[in-house]
Amino acid sequence: FISRDLQKRLYEEYQMALWTPSRKNQKHRPSEAWEKWIQQKRKVIETVFSVLVDQYRITEIRANSMIGFEVALDGILLAYSLVTLGLVEF
Repeated sequence: FISRDLQKRLYEEYQMALWTPSRKNQKHRPSEAWEKWIQQKRKVIETVFSVLVDQYRITEIRANSMIGFEVALDGILLAYSLVTLGLVEF
């Protein structure tokens, strides 16, 4: 995933920016402030995924079609969002 060519292609084709942690032997490294910011965001993302897996059983969706999967996923994400915003209790 560190390939600049892949990052460039993903951005050009899908407008998707892929950020990866830099390696110590990499020539062009981002600033330490950027690395710290990315680590903080990664921690938040991993925490949310952990909650979705543990409490909302997101890995146990059993759908017969892609639409069924999307509906189940939308429901889980809606429930998580409502709980996170404090609009309902879990």
